[in-house]
Amino acid sequence: MAGRFASWDSYFWEPGGTVLRNLYGERDAGVLARREYRETARRWDELVTGRVRVPRTYDAEHLRAIHRHLFGNVYEWAGEYRTVGMAKGWSNFAEPSQIDQYLADAARVIHLTDWANLDRREFAAAAARTFAYVNTAHPFREGNGRASKLFMQHVAELSRWRIDYSPKVSGVSAEIWNQASMLSSPDLGSYDPVPGSLVPVFYAMTQPRERPPAPADGSDAGDGSDAGHAAGPASYPRGAGEATGQNPGS
Repeated sequence: MAGRFASWDSYFWEPGGTVLRNLYGERDAGVLARREYRETARRWDELVTGRVRVPRTYDAEHLRAIHRHLFGNVYEWAGEYRTVGMAKGWSNFAEPSQIDQYLADAARVIHLTDWANLDRREFAAAAARTFAYVNTAHPFREGNGRASKLFMQHVAELSRWRIDYSPKVSGVSAEIWNQASMLSSPDLGSYDPVPGSLVPVFYAMTQPRERPPAPADGSDAGDGSDAGHAAGPASYPRGAGEATGQNPGS
Protein backbone atom coordinates (compact mmCIF):
# COMPACT_ATOMS: atom_id res chain seq x y z
CA MET A 1 0.00 0.00 0.00
CA ALA A 2 2.73 2.47 0.96
CA GLY A 3 4.52 1.76 -2.31
CA ARG A 4 1.41 2.46 -4.37
CA PHE A 5 0.75 5.75 -2.58
CA ALA A 6 4.27 7.02 -2.04
CA SER A 7 3.98 10.52 -3.52
CA TRP A 8 1.55 13.43 -3.58
CA ASP A 9 0.49 12.78 -7.18
CA SER A 10 -0.01 9.06 -6.59
CA TYR A 11 -3.19 9.80 -4.62
CA PHE A 12 -4.74 11.39 -7.73
CA TRP A 13 -5.78 10.01 -11.09
CA GLU A 14 -3.06 11.98 -12.85
CA PRO A 15 -0.08 14.20 -11.88
CA GLY A 16 -1.27 17.63 -10.85
CA GLY A 17 -4.84 16.37 -10.63
CA THR A 18 -7.53 17.37 -8.16
CA VAL A 19 -9.66 14.22 -7.91
CA LEU A 20 -8.48 11.52 -5.52
CA ARG A 21 -8.24 7.97 -6.81
CA ASN A 22 -11.32 6.16 -5.56
CA LEU A 23 -12.92 2.74 -5.69
CA TYR A 24 -15.85 4.07 -7.73
CA GLY A 25 -13.53 4.95 -10.59
CA GLU A 26 -15.14 8.41 -10.41
CA ARG A 27 -13.18 11.26 -12.00
CA ASP A 28 -15.67 14.09 -11.49
CA ALA A 29 -14.93 15.95 -8.23
CA GLY A 30 -18.52 16.99 -7.60
CA VAL A 31 -19.93 13.53 -8.19
CA LEU A 32 -17.24 11.97 -5.99
CA ALA A 33 -17.99 14.41 -3.16
CA ARG A 34 -21.69 13.53 -3.25
CA ARG A 35 -21.09 9.79 -3.42
CA GLU A 36 -18.51 9.95 -0.63
CA TYR A 37 -20.91 11.98 1.52
CA ARG A 38 -23.76 9.49 1.08
CA GLU A 39 -21.57 6.48 1.75
CA THR A 40 -19.85 7.90 4.82
CA ALA A 41 -23.20 9.11 6.19
CA ARG A 42 -24.50 5.55 6.02
CA ARG A 43 -21.37 4.08 7.55
CA TRP A 44 -21.27 6.79 10.26
CA ASP A 45 -24.82 5.89 11.27
CA GLU A 46 -23.81 2.24 11.60
CA LEU A 47 -21.12 3.20 14.10
CA VAL A 48 -23.18 5.77 16.01
CA THR A 49 -26.15 3.43 16.49
CA GLY A 50 -23.96 0.48 17.48
CA ARG A 51 -24.98 -1.72 14.54
CA VAL A 52 -21.26 -1.92 13.79
CA ARG A 53 -18.74 -1.68 16.63
CA VAL A 54 -15.04 -1.03 16.67
CA PRO A 55 -12.92 -2.03 19.69
CA ARG A 56 -12.71 0.84 22.16
CA THR A 57 -8.94 0.86 22.61
CA TYR A 58 -8.66 4.67 22.50
CA ASP A 59 -5.46 4.61 20.48
CA ALA A 60 -4.16 4.76 16.92
CA GLU A 61 -5.74 1.43 15.94
CA HIS A 62 -9.10 2.62 17.27
CA LEU A 63 -8.92 5.73 15.07
CA ARG A 64 -7.75 3.69 12.08
CA ALA A 65 -10.65 1.26 12.51
CA ILE A 66 -13.13 4.15 12.45
CA HIS A 67 -11.57 5.60 9.30
CA ARG A 68 -11.43 2.16 7.68
CA HIS A 69 -15.14 1.65 8.28
CA LEU A 70 -16.17 5.13 7.14
CA PHE A 71 -14.11 5.19 3.95
CA GLY A 72 -13.45 1.53 3.15
CA ASN A 73 -15.85 1.55 0.19
CA VAL A 74 -14.48 4.83 -1.17
CA TYR A 75 -10.68 4.77 -0.95
CA GLU A 76 -8.21 1.91 -1.21
CA TRP A 77 -6.07 3.44 1.52
CA ALA A 78 -8.86 3.80 4.11
CA GLY A 79 -7.43 3.30 7.59
CA GLU A 80 -3.84 3.64 6.36
CA TYR A 81 -1.51 6.48 7.28
CA ARG A 82 -0.75 9.04 4.61
CA THR A 83 2.74 8.96 3.16
CA VAL A 84 2.98 12.65 2.26
CA GLY A 85 3.17 15.91 4.19
CA MET A 86 0.03 18.04 4.37
CA ALA A 87 -0.89 21.57 5.39
CA LYS A 88 -4.03 23.66 5.86
CA GLY A 89 -3.93 27.42 5.94
CA TRP A 90 -0.84 28.43 7.90
CA SER A 91 -0.66 25.09 9.73
CA ASN A 92 1.51 22.15 8.80
CA PHE A 93 0.40 18.78 10.09
CA ALA A 94 2.76 16.11 11.39
CA GLU A 95 5.26 14.61 9.00
CA PRO A 96 4.41 10.98 8.18
CA SER A 97 7.25 9.83 10.43
CA GLN A 98 5.67 11.68 13.39
CA ILE A 99 2.09 10.41 13.08
CA ASP A 100 2.51 7.41 15.36
CA GLN A 101 4.07 9.55 18.10
CA TYR A 102 1.31 12.14 18.08
CA LEU A 103 -1.36 9.44 18.25
CA ALA A 104 0.55 7.71 21.05
CA ASP A 105 0.55 11.01 22.95
CA ALA A 106 -3.20 11.34 22.42
CA ALA A 107 -3.67 7.80 23.77
CA ARG A 108 -1.48 8.66 26.77
CA VAL A 109 -3.67 11.67 27.60
CA ILE A 110 -6.80 9.54 27.31
CA HIS A 111 -5.53 6.73 29.52
CA LEU A 112 -4.16 9.08 32.19
CA THR A 113 -7.39 11.09 32.48
CA ASP A 114 -10.09 10.23 35.03
CA TRP A 115 -12.87 10.94 32.55
CA ALA A 116 -15.71 9.63 34.72
CA ASN A 117 -15.16 12.32 37.36
CA LEU A 118 -14.61 15.40 35.21
CA ASP A 119 -16.94 18.36 35.40
CA ARG A 120 -17.89 20.13 32.19
CA ARG A 121 -14.98 22.58 32.18
CA GLU A 122 -12.44 19.84 33.02
CA PHE A 123 -13.89 17.62 30.31
CA ALA A 124 -13.60 20.39 27.72
CA ALA A 125 -9.92 20.93 28.62
CA ALA A 126 -9.10 17.21 28.45
CA ALA A 127 -11.00 16.75 25.19
CA ALA A 128 -9.26 19.77 23.66
CA ARG A 129 -5.84 18.44 24.61
CA THR A 130 -6.63 14.98 23.22
CA PHE A 131 -8.06 16.32 19.98
CA ALA A 132 -5.13 18.70 19.49
CA TYR A 133 -2.75 15.74 19.29
CA VAL A 134 -5.06 13.82 16.96
CA ASN A 135 -5.58 16.84 14.74
CA THR A 136 -1.86 17.56 14.54
CA ALA A 137 -1.27 13.92 13.56
CA HIS A 138 -3.86 14.24 10.76
CA PRO A 139 -2.98 10.67 9.86
CA PHE A 140 -5.05 10.13 6.72
CA ARG A 141 -4.95 11.62 3.25
CA GLU A 142 -8.66 12.50 3.47
CA GLY A 143 -11.42 12.16 6.05
CA ASN A 144 -9.47 13.18 9.15
CA GLY A 145 -12.21 15.47 10.46
CA ARG A 146 -14.95 12.88 10.30
CA ALA A 147 -12.86 10.09 11.78
CA SER A 148 -11.47 12.24 14.59
CA LYS A 149 -14.89 13.63 15.53
CA LEU A 150 -16.30 10.14 15.94
CA PHE A 151 -13.17 9.07 17.83
CA MET A 152 -13.72 11.95 20.27
CA GLN A 153 -17.34 10.87 20.74
CA HIS A 154 -16.03 7.44 21.73
CA VAL A 155 -13.63 9.07 24.19
CA ALA A 156 -16.54 11.06 25.63
CA GLU A 157 -18.31 7.76 26.42
CA LEU A 158 -15.82 7.41 29.27
CA SER A 159 -17.31 10.52 30.89
CA ARG A 160 -20.61 11.99 32.02
CA TRP A 161 -20.62 14.11 28.87
CA ARG A 162 -21.15 13.83 25.15
CA ILE A 163 -20.00 16.04 22.28
CA ASP A 164 -22.63 17.59 20.04
CA TYR A 165 -21.09 19.08 16.90
CA SER A 166 -24.34 20.61 15.66
CA PRO A 167 -23.93 24.40 15.25
CA LYS A 168 -27.61 24.76 16.19
CA VAL A 169 -26.87 23.30 19.62
CA SER A 170 -23.39 24.61 20.34
CA GLY A 171 -23.13 27.75 18.23
CA VAL A 172 -19.81 26.42 16.91
CA SER A 173 -19.76 27.10 13.17
CA ALA A 174 -17.43 25.56 10.63
CA GLU A 175 -15.37 28.74 10.68
CA ILE A 176 -14.98 28.69 14.48
CA TRP A 177 -14.09 24.99 14.49
CA ASN A 178 -11.54 25.31 11.72
CA GLN A 179 -9.91 28.42 13.17
CA ALA A 180 -9.61 26.89 16.65
CA SER A 181 -8.15 23.72 15.14
CA MET A 182 -5.55 25.69 13.19
CA LEU A 183 -4.61 27.78 16.23
CA SER A 184 -3.96 24.59 18.19
CA SER A 185 -1.06 23.64 15.91
CA PRO A 186 2.40 23.52 17.52
CA ASP A 187 4.32 26.77 17.57
CA LEU A 188 7.10 27.03 15.02
CA GLY A 189 9.95 24.75 16.03
CA SER A 190 7.92 23.09 18.79
CA TYR A 191 6.42 19.62 19.03
CA ASP A 192 3.47 19.94 21.40
CA PRO A 193 0.17 21.34 20.13
CA VAL A 194 -1.40 24.35 21.87
CA PRO A 195 -4.98 23.33 22.74
CA GLY A 196 -6.08 26.56 24.44
CA SER A 197 -8.11 27.76 21.44
CA LEU A 198 -10.08 24.50 21.44
CA VAL A 199 -11.15 24.55 25.11
CA PRO A 200 -14.06 27.03 24.72
CA VAL A 201 -15.10 25.23 21.55
CA PHE A 202 -15.33 21.87 23.29
CA TYR A 203 -17.01 23.51 26.28
CA ALA A 204 -19.74 24.85 23.97
CA MET A 205 -20.20 21.42 22.37
CA THR A 206 -20.31 19.51 25.68
CA GLN A 207 -23.72 18.19 26.70
CA PRO A 208 -24.80 15.83 29.51
CA ARG A 209 -24.87 12.14 28.64
CA GLU A 210 -28.02 10.11 29.23
CA ARG A 211 -26.00 6.99 30.01
CA PRO A 212 -23.46 6.46 32.79
CA PRO A 213 -19.75 6.56 31.90
CA ALA A 214 -18.43 3.45 30.15
CA PRO A 215 -15.64 1.39 31.75
CA ALA A 216 -12.18 2.54 30.69
CA ASP A 217 -11.47 -0.90 29.21
CA GLY A 218 -14.20 -0.34 26.62
CA SER A 219 -16.07 -3.49 27.68
CA ASP A 220 -19.46 -1.77 27.87
CA ALA A 221 -19.28 1.42 25.88
CA GLY A 222 -22.97 1.44 25.04
CA ASP A 223 -24.60 1.58 21.64
CA GLY A 224 -23.94 5.23 20.92
CA SER A 225 -27.63 6.06 21.25
CA ASP A 226 -26.88 9.36 23.02
CA ALA A 227 -23.92 10.27 20.82
CA GLY A 228 -25.86 12.93 18.98
CA HIS A 229 -26.87 12.30 15.39
CA ALA A 230 -26.48 16.01 14.71
CA ALA A 231 -22.75 15.32 14.65
CA GLY A 232 -23.12 13.79 11.21
CA PRO A 233 -20.23 12.53 9.11
CA ALA A 234 -19.75 15.77 7.29
CA SER A 235 -21.01 18.40 9.69
CA TYR A 236 -19.10 20.87 7.56
CA PRO A 237 -19.30 19.21 4.10
CA ARG A 238 -16.78 19.93 1.38
CA GLY A 239 -15.44 18.20 -1.68
CA ALA A 240 -12.94 15.40 -1.26
CA GLY A 241 -9.41 16.76 -1.06
CA GLU A 242 -10.41 20.42 -0.91
CA ALA A 243 -9.37 21.22 2.63
CA THR A 244 -5.72 20.24 2.62
CA GLY A 245 -2.74 20.84 0.42
CA GLN A 246 0.76 19.52 0.15
CA ASN A 247 3.18 20.67 2.82
CA PRO A 248 5.56 22.92 0.87
CA GLY A 249 8.45 21.43 2.81
CA SER A 250 7.69 17.88 1.74
